[in-house]
Amino acid sequence: MDRFGYGDTALIVTMVVLYIALTAWLTARSRSKDSGEFMVGARSTPAVVVGILMVSEFVGAKSTIGTAQGAFESGMAASWAVLSAAVGFPLFGFFLARKLYNSGEYTISGAIFQRYGRSTQLIVSLIMIYALLLVNVGNYISGAAAIATVLKISLPLAALIIAVVSTFYFALGGMKSLAYVNLWHSGVKYLGVLIVLAVALSMTGGVAPIQAALPAFYFTWDGTLGASTIVAFFIGNVGAIFSTQYIVQAVASTRSADAARHATFIAAGLAIPLGIALGLIGVAARYLYPDMQSLYALPIFMQSMNVFLAGLVAVSLVAAIFAGVSTVALAIASLVVRDFYVPFCQPAPAQEFRVTRWLALGIGFVPLLFVLCAPGLMNLSFFTRALRLSISVVAIIGLYLPFFGGNRGATCGLLAATVTTTVWYLLGDPHGIDNMYIALVTPALVILAERLFGWRRPAR
Repeated sequence: MDRFGYGDTALIVTMVVLYIALTAWLTARSRSKDSGEFMVGARSTPAVVVGILMVSEFVGAKSTIGTAQGAFESGMAASWAVLSAAVGFPLFGFFLARKLYNSGEYTISGAIFQRYGRSTQLIVSLIMIYALLLVNVGNYISGAAAIATVLKISLPLAALIIAVVSTFYFALGGMKSLAYVNLWHSGVKYLGVLIVLAVALSMTGGVAPIQAALPAFYFTWDGTLGASTIVAFFIGNVGAIFSTQYIVQAVASTRSADAARHATFIAAGLAIPLGIALGLIGVAARYLYPDMQSLYALPIFMQSMNVFLAGLVAVSLVAAIFAGVSTVALAIASLVVRDFYVPFCQPAPAQEFRVTRWLALGIGFVPLLFVLCAPGLMNLSFFTRALRLSISVVAIIGLYLPFFGGNRGATCGLLAATVTTTVWYLLGDPHGIDNMYIALVTPALVILAERLFGWRRPAR
């Protein structure tokens, strides 16, 4: 395996720095100038731009490297981790996009408040903040793995670089800038994955040698994951799409309810080729480097490329990091400001905007505290989606089955789901039951108990 010398590494670093400088300039040029632009882009963003923004987490650094890692361990079936999003986005478009847009809210907790009241809103907000912080922990780990491989630095130092650069990036731009600069990130990101795939298949001599050498399960529809886990992928992605704050925020930034729905179809189309490509990259890495640590299933190919191609891939991974970290961190800042700071402090618009940016700076560094403690990316990714799934269950019941919904039942259901899902995840999913199913069933059972035992009280 080829290794880069100091000159090659310097060239790659230069390419990355130039890309950061270019996108930072674009961010500064289109930065938000008030809270409306920072949170929802003044509700004037085209559907295609929003569609690309919505898919950021599902094809970001965590999902990109995590899916390749999963394919290395479990076979092509790991592709369902991304492909299932192509089902979730259209469902979101048909059932929730229009309702959320017409609600006038740009936070999922705000939409929940309209149905269940203040206490449920606060619980939803806290759960979403908890889940999204863990999402960014995964983003930092996956991005650090790529940067550490290229720059030959430690994982913690690489994570610190990500925190410094990406936090400046999203705290300056807000939704208005983020949506448009994400077009650059997405184009570069797709190019990088295609380069890695081409190099990987060139090194293996195509797919046929991989199929001949690896166990048969590497090319079955369920691999070693099993049907239960793949169903959990679908449930988790659908649930996450239905409730994740930055997706609700992206929907709110479109020009109309119809544009919001159209954006979901664009997001679905973008997920399909990425899922297949990442699966092939992961199994190719298993074939070529069977004893390698699975986390490096995608970055490992960079050291076997022409230095210019490796530089492009490095830039694409940086783009994926920015796209994922920025959208998630902006969503966390929006929840903190809208649900806690504004109600308690009632600031003037200018002060709100200023505090939002300062909060964004702090939020960008919090995931660093947990980077070294996080488990496998695939498991962490879907645990965070399980937490968000419980919010989706409560939201769907409130919108479509209001007869069964009450403030107290919804609040207790969400609290119970958070505790049981977290405990089940930490125990390693006992009896082979994925924590996704715990998140799906728990809030529904609590809300049903509220109805059956008569302790429901009207929503405020």
